Amino acid sequence: MLRILFALAVCTTATAAEPWKTVNVWPAKAPGETKELPPEINLWKDTDGLIGGKSIIKLTNVSTPTLAIYKPAKDKDTGAAIIVCPGGGHSILAFDHEGTEVADWLNSLGVTGIVLKYRVPFRNPNNKSEAAVQDAQRAVRMVRANAKEWGLDEKRIGILGFSAGGETAGLAAINHKSELYKAIDKIDEASARPDFAVLVYPAYFTDKKNRLKETVNITKETPPMFLAHSFDDPVDVRSSLLLALGLKDAGVGCELHTYASGGHGWGMRQTGHPCNTWPTRCGEWLEKQGWLKK
Repeated sequence: MLRILFALAVCTTATAAEPWKTVNVWPAKAPGETKELPPEINLWKDTDGLIGGKSIIKLTNVSTPTLAIYKPAKDKDTGAAIIVCPGGGHSILAFDHEGTEVADWLNSLGVTGIVLKYRVPFRNPNNKSEAAVQDAQRAVRMVRANAKEWGLDEKRIGILGFSAGGETAGLAAINHKSELYKAIDKIDEASARPDFAVLVYPAYFTDKKNRLKETVNITKETPPMFLAHSFDDPVDVRSSLLLALGLKDAGVGCELHTYASGGHGWGMRQTGHPCNTWPTRCGEWLEKQGWLKK
């Protein structure tokens, strides 16, 4: 089994260039942290299946959430920024194909890609997304509070997530008015509402009766969303379909793309299905909505 520290994994796996800056999400321990985890580790092993012909980083034991900030070339920089939440079932983070590779793509659009390394594995078995959504809410506030210093437009800050990261990003967007942790400094005075959200095969939004969970309280103040999902995804496509209907009922803009095939976990990789065109469709949506204007 290949078990190597994350730092080594980053050196040996194709990822984005070095980040412009990496910052801790919390000034001290994250909310509710009571025990020390072993060092961060990449759980990928050589018998695992490949995605798009390549291995992936399966990062776990994250106790210190960080934001890795990837800036586009100066001549392309639009000032927009998107926080990226990798998936992984709240047990690991698929850190490259749903994280750093996404930052590469965002940079090509002139967008600053900010990869959130949120806490995994989950802390609360009764609310597996709790720690992750706390980290995401704090991340939105941190990016907005530092927008001027980081050369960003505080009115064009989005959030993007895959699978469990899609749940994390979606709940951070939908529940942006909820106080998910006690304020600790001036950063927490900034708005936690992302200006838009991109959710790719988002997970865990439906209950056992295939309805939106009661905790998903979409209102007219929920930011507009782009959704992409495969019909044959074992993570039920109803997560995206019902989110789209909820946004429609609330009068919030949404673009939904569903694909006949592709399964789950494609990320930024080419897997031989039409779902791999989602970044192109998303880029078009971002431009049409005005998020890419300099």
